[in-house]
Amino acid sequence: MDNTLISSDNTWALWSFLTGWAAISIYLEQKYKWASKISGAIIALIGAMVLANLNVIPLESSVYDAVWNYVVPLAIPLLLFQANIKKIWQESGRMLIIFLLSSIGTVAGTIISFMLLKDVIPHLDKIGAMMAGSYTGGGVNFAAMAAKFEAPSDLVSATVVADNMMMATFFFVLMAIPTFSFFRDKFKTPHIDDVESGVTGDESETQAASFWKGKEISLKDIAISVASAFALVTVSFNLADFFASILPAGEDVNITFQVLGGIIGDRYLMLTTLTVLAVSLFPRQFESIKGTQEIGTFLIYLFFVVIGVPASIAIVVTTSPLLLVFVLIIVLMNVLVSLVLGKLFKFNLEETLLASNANMGGPTTAAAMAIAKGWHKLIVPILLVGTLGYIIGNYIGTGLGFWFQNLM
Repeated sequence: MDNTLISSDNTWALWSFLTGWAAISIYLEQKYKWASKISGAIIALIGAMVLANLNVIPLESSVYDAVWNYVVPLAIPLLLFQANIKKIWQESGRMLIIFLLSSIGTVAGTIISFMLLKDVIPHLDKIGAMMAGSYTGGGVNFAAMAAKFEAPSDLVSATVVADNMMMATFFFVLMAIPTFSFFRDKFKTPHIDDVESGVTGDESETQAASFWKGKEISLKDIAISVASAFALVTVSFNLADFFASILPAGEDVNITFQVLGGIIGDRYLMLTTLTVLAVSLFPRQFESIKGTQEIGTFLIYLFFVVIGVPASIAIVVTTSPLLLVFVLIIVLMNVLVSLVLGKLFKFNLEETLLASNANMGGPTTAAAMAIAKGWHKLIVPILLVGTLGYIIGNYIGTGLGFWFQNLM
C-alpha cells in the first residue's frame, strides 16, 4: 500500500531516520551559524516535511505513534528535573503575565477567524475549539479538543496539515523578528544584549554549541534520570486514568467535576504537576543529576521530526486552503496582540516572543527557541509557564467550542 521509499511497517528504518535526522539537525545547529539562527528544531521539522512530500518516508506509521505515546511523555519530566519552582518564581512570574496576555491574541484571533469563515468551512466550531486549545498550550490540547468534540478524522488530519505548515512558517518569523532593528528599537532586549556582549574566544562557535558544551556525566546520572522519568510517567498516567474513571463526566455534570476532571484526570497535567512537585520537595537530589536536559532535548527533537511528517503540501493546496487562512488569522492576531501588549506593559522582546511561541507551539518549541537564541535564563521559566497552557488551553478551547456550536 505504501508508495514511499521507506514503508510504514519498516520499523527499524523509520527509527533510524528519526534519530538520524534529529542528530543531523543538532549537528548543523551547533556547527553552522545559519543553522543556529533558524534552530535545529526547525531544521528537523522542515526536513521531515520535505522528505514526506517527496515520498521518501510515509505520512503515517506506528513509529510516529510511539513518539507521541512514549517519547514525548518521557521528555517532559527530564526537561523539568532542573525546574525548582521555588527558585524561579520571581523570574517566571513575569513570564506568566505576558503568556496570559499573549493568549488573549489567540482567543481574539479564533473568534475573528470563526466569524469570517464559519459559512464556508464545515465543522468550523470543532476546528475552532481544537485550534483555540492548541494555540494556547500546544499539540496536547489539540488532541484533547479533537477527542472532546468528536471531530471527523479527515477533518482532524486536514487541520493538522494546515497547522504544521503554519507553525513552520510561524517559527521562522519569530526567529527572525529579533534581527530587525525596528523591533530592537521598540523593545528592551537584555538577553539579546547579553548574548552579543558575551561572545568571546572562538567566534565561529554557535550559541547552540556554546550552551550544549560537553559536561561531566556518569552512568549513575543516566540510570537515575531515565528510571525517574519512567517512574513519574507511570505513576502520573495511572493516577490520571484512575481519577478520570471515578469522576463523573458528560455535559450535564456539575461544573466543579468538569474542572476537577480537566485537571487531575488529564495525563499530561498530572505528569507536569507531579514532576514539579517532586523537584520542589527534593531539589538537591534532582539538581545533582547531570544530563537530563541533554537526554530530554534529544527526545524532543524526535518529536520535532514527527510533527513535520504529516504536512503534505499537496493535500493543503488541493483540499484545505481555507484552513490555512483560518489558522493564519489566529497566528497573526496572536503575534500582533503579544507585541502590542508586550510593549504596553513594558515586557522585553525576548519574553514577548517566547510567550507567543509557548502559546502557539507549547513549552517545548519555546524552550527550543530560547536555547537556539542563547537566552539561557528564560529556558526554565518558559518551560514552566508553557506547561500551564495545557490547563488554560483546554478551558479556552472548551468554552469557545460550545459557544461556536450555538452560532453554526
